[in-house]
Amino acid sequence: MEKIAIDLLWLRPGKVGGTESYIRNLLDGLKKLDEDFDFTLLVSLDNADTFREYEKDRRFHLLRVKIESAGIAKRILWQNLCQNRLLRRHGFRKCFEPVYCKPWLNGGICYTCVIHDLQAFHYPQYHPFHEVAYSRLCWRMDIINAARIVAISDWVRSDIIEKYHREDIEVIYNPILVKKEETEDFATLQDKYHITRGKYFYTVSQMIPHKNLMTLIAMMEIMAKRLENNLVQGKEEELPDKLLISGVNGNAAEALKRQIREKGLQDTVILTGYVSNRERNALYQNCHTFLFPSVFEGFGMPPVEAMFFGSRVVTTKCASIPEVTQGKAIYVEDPYDAEEWIDKIVAEEKTEGQRAPSEAKSGQKERVQEVPELSGHIQENPGRSGQEKEDTGQRTMDFGLYAPERIAKKYLDFLKEPVWKKK
Repeated sequence: MEKIAIDLLWLRPGKVGGTESYIRNLLDGLKKLDEDFDFTLLVSLDNADTFREYEKDRRFHLLRVKIESAGIAKRILWQNLCQNRLLRRHGFRKCFEPVYCKPWLNGGICYTCVIHDLQAFHYPQYHPFHEVAYSRLCWRMDIINAARIVAISDWVRSDIIEKYHREDIEVIYNPILVKKEETEDFATLQDKYHITRGKYFYTVSQMIPHKNLMTLIAMMEIMAKRLENNLVQGKEEELPDKLLISGVNGNAAEALKRQIREKGLQDTVILTGYVSNRERNALYQNCHTFLFPSVFEGFGMPPVEAMFFGSRVVTTKCASIPEVTQGKAIYVEDPYDAEEWIDKIVAEEKTEGQRAPSEAKSGQKERVQEVPELSGHIQENPGRSGQEKEDTGQRTMDFGLYAPERIAKKYLDFLKEPVWKKK
């Protein structure tokens, strides 16, 4: 059986956002498959411990490299000078790169790379010059000499073709692993964040500019001022007065915190920082509405995860978001218009209020009670689960498209093909 290496040296635990969720979900999906394979995970000194569990499966092996993922410059240098030689010495001829940054030269190794998006191409102003230059060089070398390229959505594939003119690109969606039993007791979160079930907005996002969190801050400021001046009426009176934001810091974190302080919204906008899956899932379940204001996503897992837990989702029509949410969310036309976000939420409240009682979501408690009907994770054929029952009034989502086993099977078949080469 042919050995294949999987490069994980880029992964800094808790620091790389959605790409970490993607690869861990994929590895978990591979573990669940009955098929045989021989994968070796290339791990670093500071991330090896987080992958030890896979050694319990005879099909996975760990190859520890004496570098640290946190030392980005040294890692890049080692990767380009030493990685190919190390792989050849251990008998590898194929390597799977779950991200775009393979060694610039192949050195006798056939690489399959995954391009998640071309963010620095579209928004160079949000990145230091050296990051933009490095990203563009890596994308260019992927296009020139990677044997295979995977895009995580049709939108990303189209973007790559438009910018770099290579068309033999496979589309494989990100695997999404959500366990209904992996949920924190909400009572502990009520005390921790001073929130009430169904009385807060929620979002999950890294704090970087294109995530557009500033618009949500502006929205909360407008609502606070209307409330202060007794200008709210009708359904708007029922909207939450709190917004929780979960996610790792980014280069917009300080500006975001400053905006919150300057607008006096410290008690209104709560930055939770990184949260566990258990805590995140409970916050999905019990929020009034999940808001996802991003203007650029190669995929975007949080709105799908939120919909899995029965949350109402309001998001944008930007990039891959309508594709990944299957057109089943509520969409704003102008992602930067804070007033429109309020209008969309209020309009949905009115729409639900006009439905027959058997069709309407009569409060957050009933939405949460639907979750136990779901399987332990998103399955390929989920049947008529709580979120697919037409009489709940919720939009039908095919969560099976993102089932980890289904996605893992696609990757495994792709990686097992005997010949890797550009078409």
